[in-house]
Amino acid sequence: MRKTFCYACLLGLSLSCIYVPRLTAQERSPHEVIEVDAQAPSHPFPHFWEQMFGSGRAILSLRQSYRDDLREVKSITDFQYVRFHAIFHDEAGFYDEDAAGNPIYNFSYIDQIYDGLLQNHVRPFVELSFMPKKLAAANNLHAFWYKQNVSPPKDYDRWGTMISVFAKHLVDRYGIEEVSKWYFEVWNEPNIDFWTGDPKEATYYHLYDVTAAALKSVSPRLRVGGPATAQAAWVDRFIRHCAANNVPVDFVSTHVYGNDTSQDVFGNDTPVPLNKMICSAVDKVHNQIKTSAKPDLPLIWSEVNAVYDNKPQVEDSAFMGPWLGDTIRQCDGLVNIMSYWTFSDVFEEQGVIKKPFYGGFGLLAEGGVPKPVFNAFKLMHHLGDQRIEVSSDSMLVTRRADGALALAVWNYSLPDDPGHTVNMTIHLKQLKADRQAEINEVDAEIGSPLPAYHAMGDPAFPTLEQYAEMKKAAELPPAHIEKIKNGTIDLTLPPKSLFLIEIR
Repeated sequence: MRKTFCYACLLGLSLSCIYVPRLTAQERSPHEVIEVDAQAPSHPFPHFWEQMFGSGRAILSLRQSYRDDLREVKSITDFQYVRFHAIFHDEAGFYDEDAAGNPIYNFSYIDQIYDGLLQNHVRPFVELSFMPKKLAAANNLHAFWYKQNVSPPKDYDRWGTMISVFAKHLVDRYGIEEVSKWYFEVWNEPNIDFWTGDPKEATYYHLYDVTAAALKSVSPRLRVGGPATAQAAWVDRFIRHCAANNVPVDFVSTHVYGNDTSQDVFGNDTPVPLNKMICSAVDKVHNQIKTSAKPDLPLIWSEVNAVYDNKPQVEDSAFMGPWLGDTIRQCDGLVNIMSYWTFSDVFEEQGVIKKPFYGGFGLLAEGGVPKPVFNAFKLMHHLGDQRIEVSSDSMLVTRRADGALALAVWNYSLPDDPGHTVNMTIHLKQLKADRQAEINEVDAEIGSPLPAYHAMGDPAFPTLEQYAEMKKAAELPPAHIEKIKNGTIDLTLPPKSLFLIEIR
């Protein structure tokens, strides 16, 4: 009987091959139909993902290339804050001691750093780090190329005095009306290898307490927060510490990356997909704040990215467009500010850049070349400030102040998955007649410099002409204009693509 059944199956398969025509790739692609009510109720949708960006370390901000990239990203996002490490690194020349051990303060580079930001209409999100060599309790140098000292201070009172002098100078130079709009974040990721206090948590809280008191002694209007941890750690205990000891805290900050482990973030071994980790961690911390003694504290996610290590197939690729869209969709309503790490590949944690595309964190590669993620941010900036709910995990629907609808649509798949084309039909109910759609797209071919870079042989050190060619290749083409018929838009989404549809 088993043989007879197998023969019958084989016969059936052969007949199927005779009578069923081969499907084209287009016909095999999934087809999604999404209903959108253009007049549905909406909720506020502040652009939390583009208010702040990270960057490498303080001294880099004096470079022309850094400032050029800052202006380029400012032009597409109008971001308001920038965060960087190591304002107290010895290379910035701020802290020294004379032969008798008395502090000497030098604001020359400090002023140039902050003047440069403000002249470009961006405010500092001041990360108070790392330890000046002569103030450090030990010579604990981090593994980063620029070898910052991650030791606690040898004298916490002297650290507090330094913070007061620093803050008073900023207020004197820029005025309290300006500096009260800044944020002061105490240290960076003290729960991992950026802090060698022992025990880590208790010594960090002591550092925080001293720092917060020093800032508030200059002006109670200065905003201070922490714990600036990696992996969404310590937040609940940090708030309890501040509440129990009446320590000032104006905001909570922490970090997570998409490839952080579930064990590190949640304390369990349940796998969390790359596109779910960020907002799962944000949701965890959001709930910790809401159930704490200080439920109204703003949550500032001061570092976030898809991965914490350099992966060209992630950071330099079209994958980042759908990843960004999906992350915004999931994190809406859970966080006040989310700071993408980083706006530029003017960045040296692993040393001097050896080639333009190495998986750097920036929106702009070396030479100011826009990556697909730069164009993704450019498109998402055009979303409205009211969000309309829709039953789809691949779409955001928003309404702008001018009455236009702006939709973001994406085709997500993991970096190592080639993915597939998706055919999509969007039905817009209650849409006024005589509307048209302006459609922009970012994918592996459109809005990416990589095809041009590969065509020129992947040069490690491109010529100026080659950089210009890559920038040209990364430019988005003009929007495709399409008349909307019967409230319907048909799209074909290539793998790892992000579309912006503006309906006027």
